[in-house]
Amino acid sequence: SSKLLKTFTGHKSHVKGIDYSTFDNNQLLCSGSYDKTVRVWDVDNNKQIQSFNGHLSFVYCVKFSQYHYHNHHQNVICSSSHDNTIRLWDFKHNQQLQVFNEHTSWISCIELSSFNGSKYLCSGSDDKTIRLWDIETSKSLHIFKGHTDTVRSIIMIIKVIIL
Repeated sequence: SSKLLKTFTGHKSHVKGIDYSTFDNNQLLCSGSYDKTVRVWDVDNNKQIQSFNGHLSFVYCVKFSQYHYHNHHQNVICSSSHDNTIRLWDFKHNQQLQVFNEHTSWISCIELSSFNGSKYLCSGSDDKTIRLWDIETSKSLHIFKGHTDTVRSIIMIIKVIIL
């Protein structure tokens, strides 16, 4: 049967993106909203533990970074926004770590790799491109062009060739 288990209250406008992860045996949600904020929620205690308001416009997508957790034991969220930026937030130390700002229009979606130590980030934008980023070096590695409209969804896969 379907039953509401918990409600998280705090955003002032509709939520556009959420993600779930566990860090240090804690169940966490992160959310991004049209109120321009990124929030982190403790699922077990049903409370907000952090809020970031550095974006200048709507937040579309949020993802927990396994790269930062496994390589630097940092608790980090990536967020994309209508302000043409991707921002990385350390929610344990309440600080912004990085800003990727090479897209020329709003960024509708982001995805983190599940391969190579989770160090790659892909972003899709209204500028009709997909960008591949190296989180470790903060560099744009490749721009995929050819779309004729906004890129609204991304999935990252790895092709394995066995000889």
